[in-house]
Amino acid sequence: MPFYVSPEQQMKDKADYARKGISRGRSVVVLQYDDGILFVADNPSRALHKISEIYDRIAFAAVGKYNEFENLRLGGVRYADINGYQYDRRDVTARGLANVYAQSLGTIFTETNKPYEVELVVAEVGADADTDQIYRLTFDGSVADEHGYVAMGGQADAVAQALKDGYEEGASLAGALRVAVRALEAQDSERRLEAKSLEVAVLDRNREHRLFRRLTARRIEELLGEEDSSAASDAGSDATPDSPSKPDED
Repeated sequence: MPFYVSPEQQMKDKADYARKGISRGRSVVVLQYDDGILFVADNPSRALHKISEIYDRIAFAAVGKYNEFENLRLGGVRYADINGYQYDRRDVTARGLANVYAQSLGTIFTETNKPYEVELVVAEVGADADTDQIYRLTFDGSVADEHGYVAMGGQADAVAQALKDGYEEGASLAGALRVAVRALEAQDSERRLEAKSLEVAVLDRNREHRLFRRLTARRIEELLGEEDSSAASDAGSDATPDSPSKPDED
């Protein structure tokens, strides 16, 4: 005998299903720094990327099921290429791409039995920090305009709280990377992330043409070491040196 499920209950079940799938994935952090936008993913794989370039000034980060967000990434690349070719490269924007993704995710969520288990960030670097754009998209097509930092996947609440505690506007790349790594480690106090288990990329506003750049494990180690050295130097400067003893006068 067929049974009835209300639309409200059906949507709630889909949302719960998608959230559980996303929370099982490893986290991704996106945050602004002085020269652009930094992307850091807890991802030891060198074959399956969570962070990718979409167009000249636009990048994409995702958590959830790889095959699902890879389909979305490829669709975004095609959208950007076609619009840039037909009109002008400046007409391809993160806002336009976010709207396309929102429509696709919203349609999938409402019209199919299984929603996509994905969460996305589409970011575009501007001429300065005030013109940077970061959009967060959830499995149901909702879009949020973010500023400063974003955390997705895994224990996102714990990561976001750590970012809130450590994030500073205008931080250097090394400082922003350290904050991001500490935030990812906040999910497990006993875990320490090494460079080889991180996927890191930047949109660097100081570059020309293609502003997206991946960081190698060696470069990640250098940046983390640079920040550690700076912290040690600051700690040393805060200490009051012992005054030299005055020689006894005859």
